[in-house]
Amino acid sequence: MDSDDENLEEVVDGPLDDDGQPHGFCTVTYSSSDRFEGHFTHGEKNGKGKFFFFDGSTLEGFYVDDALQGQGVYTYEDGGVLYGTYVDGELNGSAQEFDGEGRLVFKGQYKDNSRCGECWVYYPDAGCVFGSVNEDGEMTGDSVAYVYPDGHTALFGSFVDGELIEARLATLISNESGRPRFEITPNSPVYSYDKSTSTCIATHSLLPDPYESQRVFVADSLIKGAGQGLFAKTDTEKDTVVAFYNGVRITHSEVDSRDWALNGNTISLDEDTVIDVPQPFDQIERYCASLGHKANHSFTPNCQYDPFVHPRFGPIKCIRTLRAVEKDEELTVAYGYDHDPTGKNGPEAPDWYKQELEVFQKRQAAPVGQ
Repeated sequence: MDSDDENLEEVVDGPLDDDGQPHGFCTVTYSSSDRFEGHFTHGEKNGKGKFFFFDGSTLEGFYVDDALQGQGVYTYEDGGVLYGTYVDGELNGSAQEFDGEGRLVFKGQYKDNSRCGECWVYYPDAGCVFGSVNEDGEMTGDSVAYVYPDGHTALFGSFVDGELIEARLATLISNESGRPRFEITPNSPVYSYDKSTSTCIATHSLLPDPYESQRVFVADSLIKGAGQGLFAKTDTEKDTVVAFYNGVRITHSEVDSRDWALNGNTISLDEDTVIDVPQPFDQIERYCASLGHKANHSFTPNCQYDPFVHPRFGPIKCIRTLRAVEKDEELTVAYGYDHDPTGKNGPEAPDWYKQELEVFQKRQAAPVGQ
């Protein structure tokens, strides 16, 4: 992230002064394969310039006496961008960092190229962590907060390198000016990191998620034969996280080798892991720490599954609205079974899904007005 090119052989393409030093706009290629394009004054970088590093990253800004000063833009090889303040070629001051898709991932301070002071670290799902980083740039301490995607519901307490240790429910009062304040909810329960295993769904299985509790409730589904369903507790805008899908973590091979009757509450997390809410934890009297598994299937859903990094459950899936939904409206998702698996006739799915798919396809194929 710096531009230290001392003691490197170089090839200059551009004007030279009487001493053979680059003078004017030049392209200098170093033996490291790094390249600099910009303005020189008697061999020193002075003015606007840009480094092109061998790994594909770049650094652009204004140079004074061979050192980057003021605002600079560092672009990572994956397309992520860091906008920072440079003093004598090193990051010193405020900075913002974005990933390759343009999403904010960091906002805070740097000192001598390391994060320092109070910083924000943002996740792609819109959750974030705020607090003072330690000497290693890690979000560690007793006054760190995870802030849910709504921007005000928070868990405030002890974290180590951004991971929840022990925290209480809090509300972010202000993050527009000055230092953010977190007001702890009186008599709040204690929340701690509680990532599931293949055999344990949660240590505190009856402790609801506070963010989810504000947004959804479980009641009898409006879909015939579906049992319970998930409903919106308030009017909710499009692209809002409303529920979380936590469960035990099992393998795809385990799911594929057992009867479909056992797979009613399974969802793929990644190539290696499936999240499952097995009996009897499908009953809210036995498990209500998360409720995403209660959302029923629809071929015209109002929600979708998305990845989520949860402070308590770790990497899971969430349910996010595809459109605005009204209070008391049932929330549905497309279960996403494979409709055309290789070498098989029909979808690889339970019987009820196959029957609903057939009805849906007939309805779609019917002439308008019938």
